[in-house]
Amino acid sequence: MITSFYPTMKPLPAKVGKTHQVRLVSFRSPTKILNLNLNLNLEVHQKFISIFDWCNNAASDISKWVMMDTQEIFSLPRGDEEAFRRKALEVFHFQYRHNDVYREFSQHLEVDPAEVTRVADIPFLPVEVFKYRKVLSTATKPEKVFVSSGTSGSVPSRHHVADLQVYEHSLQRGFHLFYGPPEDYCVLALLPGYLERQDASLVYMARRLMEAGRHPDSGFYLDDLDGLAVVLDRLMSKGQKTLLLGVSFALLDFARRHPMPLEHGVVMETGGMKGQHREMVREELHDILCAAFHQKAIHSEYGMTELLSQAYAKKEGVFSCPPWMRVLIRDSNDPLRLTGHGRAGGIQVVDLANVYSCSFLATKDLGKSGLGNTFEVLGRFDHSDVRGCNLMVE
Repeated sequence: MITSFYPTMKPLPAKVGKTHQVRLVSFRSPTKILNLNLNLNLEVHQKFISIFDWCNNAASDISKWVMMDTQEIFSLPRGDEEAFRRKALEVFHFQYRHNDVYREFSQHLEVDPAEVTRVADIPFLPVEVFKYRKVLSTATKPEKVFVSSGTSGSVPSRHHVADLQVYEHSLQRGFHLFYGPPEDYCVLALLPGYLERQDASLVYMARRLMEAGRHPDSGFYLDDLDGLAVVLDRLMSKGQKTLLLGVSFALLDFARRHPMPLEHGVVMETGGMKGQHREMVREELHDILCAAFHQKAIHSEYGMTELLSQAYAKKEGVFSCPPWMRVLIRDSNDPLRLTGHGRAGGIQVVDLANVYSCSFLATKDLGKSGLGNTFEVLGRFDHSDVRGCNLMVE
């Protein structure tokens, strides 16, 4: 729900010199309520009118501080497409009004907001825009700026996060939906190339999961593969549920040096060979990891700097989205046309957790959608950046 903010005026004064009151209608957010009252001693009509214009301009400025009730986003029921459609349209209109970059993009496409009645009608902003523009739907100062890894010499994306609680709610609730309470896990992270960067969203994600679990052995392992092996052996002997989270090349290195059965572990890769090894398809990587750690399947996480939600694949590279996230597939030759289920094309993500940046993003990933809010990643478009949080080209 969005609470509007508009000025209300009494009729023009019949007599000059009389005190009049101008009341700006209350505007509400989850954290604040604002009421403005102006007592105006007006001597002439012209002053009254000029102040009325000032109030209109002030209301326009203050409207940029309007916030949404994000609890409604995370309360969306699974499988309710009509509820998702209504909320997605509400977020679209909110961002069209308050996000200058998104509105400018939509206007270039000659999109009339009044004619947007389906999720498929909503324009999807290319993720490359995050490299060159500040994408925000609120005037509040960002609490955090996540920066992408990119490649050497490339321009990184910057995601200005206005409210970290929204990100953390998305992370915690999404993880809980697919894996149960984070408190049940010891989280061990192999994130070389990321841990050195405190502005990496992947590092922030891993740290928050560790803090939620509060297990004394949770932590990051940069180059200490021997130490990681000792900790894992101890955790498995105790029957402790463990999440081993890592970029692909780091997990591969660890598997070759310390193969061991992880009967109580979940091995999750986030993609990213990043020139460390020869490129290999996902199936080959997963076969190696399954054999080394005695796993039936290797799990995967799909996320990126520009998103505040994650999708997870528990087997065979089929990702499932939380209820506030959807993936649509665009035609590879016509970016304004969507394809049907099972047909390959460009991945477009609806992430309603991105309410204060942009929830409708066109990525450079290639994929296909499936039934039940699922999708697969097939690779990336030619000449696009190799990004660590995306799966390798197949």
